Amino acid sequence: MTECKSIRVYSHTKKCPLFFCILFISISALAQQKNADTVQNQPDRSVNPLVDRLKKIGPEETRKSIIIFNSEKKAIKQDALIEAIKKETLKANAYINTGIDTVGLNDEFGKIKKWEVIVGDGVFTNKGTAQTFRNLTTTSKILLELLNRTNARKTLIDNYEKGLVNFRYRIDSLSSDPLLFDFPVDSLLAVQYSEKLVEVAREIRPADKALEYAVNNIRKLQKEVNSTANKLSASLDEIANYQKELSSRTFEREFPNLGDMAGFFRPFSEIVHFSNIKARLNLLFYAQNNSGKVFLLLMLITASAMFLRSLKQIAIHENDAFNELPGQLVLRYPVLSAVIIVLSLGQFIFIEPPFIFNCLFWIISSICLTFIFRGFITKHWMIVWLTFFGLFIVSCIDNLILQASRTERWGMLILALIGVAAGLFMLIKGKKQELKEKLILYFIGLAFLLELASVFANIYGRYNLSKSLLVGGYLNVIIGILFLWTVRLINQGLCIASRVYTKQDKKLFYINFDLVGEKAPALLYFLLIIGWFILFGRNFYVFTLISAPLNDFFFRERNIGDYAFTINNLLSFFVIIAVATITSRIVSYFASDRGTDQPAAGKVRRAGVGSWLLLIRVGIMSIGLFLALAASGFPMERITIVMGALGLGIGLGLQALVNNLVSGLIIAFEKPVNVGDIVEISGQGGTMKSIGFRSSIISKWDGPDMVIPNGDLLNAHLVNWTLAGSKRQMEIALSVVHGTDLQKPQQIILDLLAANERIHQHPKPAVLFQNFNNGAIDIKVSFWVRDYKDGASVKSEIIMAIDAEFKKEGIVIPLPQQDLHIHAEKDLTALAKAKKTDKS
Repeated sequence: MTECKSIRVYSHTKKCPLFFCILFISISALAQQKNADTVQNQPDRSVNPLVDRLKKIGPEETRKSIIIFNSEKKAIKQDALIEAIKKETLKANAYINTGIDTVGLNDEFGKIKKWEVIVGDGVFTNKGTAQTFRNLTTTSKILLELLNRTNARKTLIDNYEKGLVNFRYRIDSLSSDPLLFDFPVDSLLAVQYSEKLVEVAREIRPADKALEYAVNNIRKLQKEVNSTANKLSASLDEIANYQKELSSRTFEREFPNLGDMAGFFRPFSEIVHFSNIKARLNLLFYAQNNSGKVFLLLMLITASAMFLRSLKQIAIHENDAFNELPGQLVLRYPVLSAVIIVLSLGQFIFIEPPFIFNCLFWIISSICLTFIFRGFITKHWMIVWLTFFGLFIVSCIDNLILQASRTERWGMLILALIGVAAGLFMLIKGKKQELKEKLILYFIGLAFLLELASVFANIYGRYNLSKSLLVGGYLNVIIGILFLWTVRLINQGLCIASRVYTKQDKKLFYINFDLVGEKAPALLYFLLIIGWFILFGRNFYVFTLISAPLNDFFFRERNIGDYAFTINNLLSFFVIIAVATITSRIVSYFASDRGTDQPAAGKVRRAGVGSWLLLIRVGIMSIGLFLALAASGFPMERITIVMGALGLGIGLGLQALVNNLVSGLIIAFEKPVNVGDIVEISGQGGTMKSIGFRSSIISKWDGPDMVIPNGDLLNAHLVNWTLAGSKRQMEIALSVVHGTDLQKPQQIILDLLAANERIHQHPKPAVLFQNFNNGAIDIKVSFWVRDYKDGASVKSEIIMAIDAEFKKEGIVIPLPQQDLHIHAEKDLTALAKAKKTDKS
């Protein structure tokens, strides 16, 4: 009964607001006060029982209202808490479903473990008598790639595990909130709330199990990944120790003499098999990591080949004596020449490439050079080139064999002896007078010495030194010849370009070949010498000892105040700015290539890419600047300091510069003039060549280029003939004598104007008769030429045609004349007397 009563009271009070209770209590208090006043004037009697009852009801109802309010507030919070639990559960489910592929990761780590075992062959297993420099280098590169991949996956797994743990923590925190287990006092409400909790628990139970399962799985995978990463790091440290030990014993014996008993035997086919696997892995990993640079080289080869082909076509078309041009070998094989130039120079953009990757560059370039040599060099030196090229390929194959064996050592001895014999023969019996590049003899002489030293090192058990000398000897000849011919082909291309392009040309980014010259700059020779030294030195481990201090110089962090930087970051800054500038000019080239074309006759100019050229270039330069700042490690939050300094500079004396820059942007937006438009400023006409950041260039018709600041261009009275279709009205004034049939000259002139294709017929030409002058009738001829530039020549043609037709038809064009009357002396005397008579 008590529970039912409480329920009824709860329901009743829920219908009666607290306001009415308070109002009732106030009325009761007033009635009580009135009764008290009445009692003072009446005889003493007992208090009214109704008033006492009302006094007791007021506080009780207030207490019940407060309890109800708190219960409702708690219910709202509990509902919000339950909804938060549901929402987090849904998010956790989505995170698990869209998370990482643990099955794929397990497969990938299985491959990494398999590769680790294969790569460790010859270094950690089947070691043999001693380690080899090539095997250690190749193995360390592959293991480093495997470690990088493992660390990348480790970071992914760690982040995923962190996300799972965070979801689990948030769900547990919400589920363990004490408010969630604070049941209502009312039994009916408590039952309803309990059912709601059971329903929520039923909903989140699968997600909770899935979350727990995912956390356990990812932690197992995390443990495996950490173990793999630690093992790979330990292997790399061990290889580093081997390399240091090997470098300290460069000239010491590693194996028995070639004729002595071998200390360790392993089938040569097995060594080749593992070497082949390592070489393919090394090439695959490096190509994948540098696919962008490979694609860039392919684009450069394509662009260079297209340039050389177009240069060849122009040279043949504009020069009848093409075969007499000096250095036209580069144009006979434009594609092969482009491959040699780009691969020889572009290989230096790859940082620490594996030997097999460089081999592909050298072999492809050498094959292209072989085709160029055909029919150009003599048969004797062609045989010399093919001999050294063949020996080079064999030495490269031998260098890919990573573990020493007695079979390989005998092969190395034979290969070195052939090089010694070939080098000695070339130096003594070679036809030096037929050699076009005498510097090649020095490369051959160096190869002879290196191969001879390789023979002795091999015989006396210095395997690593012998192999480095063997490969370095042939490599120096091939690289030296490739670099010599790279410079030769560049010089030939520049020579022909300077003769074909006698002026700046938009198809070549407005390069002035008179300034570039007919030879490559001396800096290119210097860089190629350094490049030859780097490629040659990579075969020796001592090169690492030289390059290590350089790496420390470029990559060691330095501090200026709070700002930390490296030399490499500063170089990256300037390189990115240079690339952005070149890209901006390339975009300018493609835009101006279309923008300078004149619109077809009768058509209004349409703004193309050239009209937005300045904005595009500003965008490219802005992106390049921010990328350069980011690459250099400059804190982006300090840009405000730079902007403040820039504002101070503007205030002190850069107003004119900023005015020109802003004017350039206004020109780009409003487009009153476009690249290629025919313009006239202050009586000086020409073609708009370019619109730059600060100034614009107009090519005047009399030859020179006129540079105009953008501020002056915007403020000047600019006449744009192209804006309305490039047409121009012309007028011709002439006269005919009195008595001429006027319809005849009118029809002749109209026929001549209609026959000329460079004259517009809409609006139609007009022949108007203007005045009767002394001895002549004035005629005005008005017509529109299709192109502004043709105005003077069309007018000249029409005048000549009118003169010829008028002579043919007998129409007289009067000459300017003045009548002069001459009187005889008698007449003058008589005239004087007559005047006197008149006066008298």
